[in-house]
Amino acid sequence: VALLMVYQSFFIGGGPGSSWTFYPPLSVEGQPELSLDSMILGLHTVGIGSLLGAINFMVTVQNMRSTAVTLDQISMFVWTSYLTSFLLVLSVPVLAGSLLFLLLDRNFNTSFYDANKGGNPLLYQHLFWFFGHPEVYVIILPVFGIVSECVLFLTDK
Repeated sequence: VALLMVYQSFFIGGGPGSSWTFYPPLSVEGQPELSLDSMILGLHTVGIGSLLGAINFMVTVQNMRSTAVTLDQISMFVWTSYLTSFLLVLSVPVLAGSLLFLLLDRNFNTSFYDANKGGNPLLYQHLFWFFGHPEVYVIILPVFGIVSECVLFLTDK
């Protein structure tokens, strides 16, 4: 459902035209249509789903593990997935907050990112990259875990 919200924003008005990072001032002043607002709300929904899934995985690893299995006996894939979930729990709320500020600037005349009203557009860039830098590891860590499991299986270790 969340991705449908994101996809439908491409068909509202001219579509969101502020690039994939939503950097102000273009995203605040240059896109008056509802398409960007719809995209932001869709990304909030995707973020909530990712956050809940990450918390669910972390709680499952901590609480539903057999008592005979200690943390040093867990497979590499579980460890990398756990670290991925941890990074998501740390970074997704920052992205949600920065997108919320952007939505408030667009619709409720606040000035978090509007330099003409005392805001700082650089603040959004810092908040976005606080999310964007760990996201690289969120993408690659599960792949490392899968490759590690395949190597262990194929070498019978």
